Amino acid sequence: MKKQIFLSVIIPVYNEERNINNTLKKITSYIQRNKWEYEIIVVDDGSKDSTRKIVEDYKKENSHIELLRNRVNKGKGYAVKRGMLEGTGQYLLFLDADLSTPIEEIQKLLKWLGEGYDIAIGSRALPDSEIEIHQPWYREAIGRIFNLLVQGMGMRGIKDTQCGFKCFKKAVAHDLFRHQKIDGLAFDVEILFSPLNHNYKIKEVPVHWINSPITRVPLICSSFQMLRDLIRIKINNWKKRYQI
Repeated sequence: MKKQIFLSVIIPVYNEERNINNTLKKITSYIQRNKWEYEIIVVDDGSKDSTRKIVEDYKKENSHIELLRNRVNKGKGYAVKRGMLEGTGQYLLFLDADLSTPIEEIQKLLKWLGEGYDIAIGSRALPDSEIEIHQPWYREAIGRIFNLLVQGMGMRGIKDTQCGFKCFKKAVAHDLFRHQKIDGLAFDVEILFSPLNHNYKIKEVPVHWINSPITRVPLICSSFQMLRDLIRIKINNWKKRYQI
């Protein structure tokens, strides 16, 4: 009989050949030390480098690895949604391929999920958050402006929607991501905005975070896209497209 999966780890990747092998090693080593039943779902969002081959090679040595492939780049939100809907674990975690938030921080999120919360999210903006290496000042400034816009659309109480380290109970994840409409970077806001209207309990948790100097997110272009997506989220909510 197949053992029940405790933790599903979803990793969206796009041209991550410099990170993905080390990331998979760190995650599997940590999980195996904890003796959890697990699966790691890597969603390749149309990479043009050797990311997919590296994952395929690693998969040959570890049957817990699954690789999903988008033939063209569809956006981080799309990749995360695909992985989350495939996840079968009791808890589903998605994280960034550069491990800006170390996998060890999962213990902090699981603690709150075990105490009755439906969603636990890592945060860089709480007093106890540990920022080892900051983003450049201009990215932090734009991040603060974006958060003010998010607060203005009615999602008060969450200080950092964009930290790429979030964990969900399985049923909650499948309900929410099934209704996700946004394929781009603002998908986090959409997912968190939706449960606030359906009485899911969210816990924002301070985490250790290390900025990666390598980013594939163009600042100006992504900022306009995220602003556009915030407007789309408001319209979708007004049209009751997030009803569960």
